[in-house]
Amino acid sequence: MTILERGSVPRLRRGVRLSYDQTRETHVLLFPEGVLVPNATAAAVLSLCDGVEDVAGIASALSKRYAGVREEEILDVLSRLGDRRIVEWT
Repeated sequence: MTILERGSVPRLRRGVRLSYDQTRETHVLLFPEGVLVPNATAAAVLSLCDGVEDVAGIASALSKRYAGVREEEILDVLSRLGDRRIVEWT
């Protein structure tokens, strides 16, 4: 498990793509090993993982759209996705 902090800069790994599936009416995460249907929170976090913005910036952007955003929860989501080799850090 990788230790992340608020200055960590996440991005989707090469070959991973977040897109919206019109049929399922939800976001899907496509990667070489399969497909993952992230919940709305994870999809919002993943949409901001551009390899430029750090965790603190992602939290700030999400707090403008949603109430009660906590960096600890973002770090938890990213850590779990990192363990599944969906995101990496620059």
